[in-house]
Amino acid sequence: MALPTAVDESAIPEFETILLDVDADHHVATITLNRPDRLNAFDRTMCNEMREAWSLVKFDERVHAVVLRAAGDRAFSTGLDIKSVYGQPDNIWNHEDPGELLSPKWQKMWKPVVCAIHGMCTAGALYFVNESDVVICSTDATFFDSHVSAGLVSALEPVGLMRRVGLGESLRIALMGNDERVSADTALRIGLVTEISSREQLWIRAHEIAVQIAAKPPTATQGTVKAIWESLDKPYRAAMDQGLIYTRLGNPIAKDELAAPSAQPAHDTIRPRIR
Repeated sequence: MALPTAVDESAIPEFETILLDVDADHHVATITLNRPDRLNAFDRTMCNEMREAWSLVKFDERVHAVVLRAAGDRAFSTGLDIKSVYGQPDNIWNHEDPGELLSPKWQKMWKPVVCAIHGMCTAGALYFVNESDVVICSTDATFFDSHVSAGLVSALEPVGLMRRVGLGESLRIALMGNDERVSADTALRIGLVTEISSREQLWIRAHEIAVQIAAKPPTATQGTVKAIWESLDKPYRAAMDQGLIYTRLGNPIAKDELAAPSAQPAHDTIRPRIR
């Protein structure tokens, strides 16, 4: 059975906890966490819907990049919704990490993800940060890990966080709990984000970055994401050898995409920024 190359707009489901929109003209999909009344905390429904959304954009060839953002004013997300029952199987060996469902990389979705953070981003919300390719935030963003303050072991999110900010910063954030609030300026300094925007411009800037990425040949950008992320689990030489294979596979296809008339960007008025 052949996989679909595009998802009909009418076929996109009406999600309960998220919104999914596709800007086909610019090849950008936007996923919006949409539980502002619960500070965009995720429950079982949101986890399942995020997995479905990643699958939809993965197989939709109109989409070359994705923006991940959140509705409401107070928080990007406060992690797992402790007022709802997530529901794990009785057999403990069948328990799952909710992050697997939230993660584009666990779902083998290699299209670049631009994550736009505002307000509070805590605990399980770090899954989204850890699994995104470009992370920006607004001036009001604060990052922290509330697990130990609630008497919980913080054993999953810091592992992903270490890949961004290193061991020392990850341990400090994990062990300080609610007493450590990482501001937008500090997040930029330690490499947790790469850019700070005003709250009013955050979504605009995230979309602008995604549009610029989406204008590149999609085989090149997806191959780049796949090679870099997979390298984190491999010894240096093995990662280099695998990366070489990916260039041999992807470069001829990406060159053809670059030469195709449809590869010309529809947004040539956007100028590169010097960061």
